[in-house]
Amino acid sequence: MSDTLFPKGGPNPSGAYFTGQSYLSALSETGVQIFNVTFEPGCRNFWHIHHAKSGGGQILLCTSGRGWYQEWGQEPRELRPGDAVNIPSEVKHWHGAANDSEFVHVAVEVPGEDYSTQWCEPVSDEEYSKLP
Repeated sequence: MSDTLFPKGGPNPSGAYFTGQSYLSALSETGVQIFNVTFEPGCRNFWHIHHAKSGGGQILLCTSGRGWYQEWGQEPRELRPGDAVNIPSEVKHWHGAANDSEFVHVAVEVPGEDYSTQWCEPVSDEEYSKLP
């Protein structure tokens, strides 16, 4: 996709926790960590949880393409450029591209005490294939 706001970056170092290919570009690693994440069509990350004793979580700012976000036990939410998602700590979720579109978002890691990410199971092909 040629109309991205920020650099695409190289292959995502967390790629083992993604189905499909994603790319990562660090925009800021001082103070607040901010990353540009590019998902090829059909790429999505595994279910995961951002843990923190206080604070923490993640904010997604969608910049290009079409994607999805889903919290455990909730219906998936379609994402388009201009959408923002505020993900509190301790919420199990996943996000990624639609099957027919590349998807790009800026991920802002909200600072928190004892912040960590727990990677869980992949989003099943069966569940993902139900998305329009």
